[in-house]
Amino acid sequence: MKKIVLTSLFALGLSGAAFAQAATDFATVDADISGGVTFAEAQVAWPDLTQEAFTAADTDGNGELSVEEYNALLASAAPAQ
Repeated sequence: MKKIVLTSLFALGLSGAAFAQAATDFATVDADISGGVTFAEAQVAWPDLTQEAFTAADTDGNGELSVEEYNALLASAAPAQ
C-alpha cells in the first residue's frame, strides 16, 4: 500500500524537492487545531499539492490527514539521500 501512495504522489507531479522545501510541522499546517490537516490547510503550505495527491495520502479516506498520514506524506516526498 505504501508503494501505491508513493507512486501516486510522484506520478501526479508532486515534486519531492518542491514539497520538502515548503514542508512545515503538522501543528503549523493544522491551522484550526482540529487534529487533522484538510486539503485547504495543506494547500496553504504546498500550493502545488493536487487533490489527487492529497487523496492518495489520506489512507483512511476521512478527508483530512492525521499526524501519521501527514508524516508519511512528508517522508514519501523527501528527496532520496
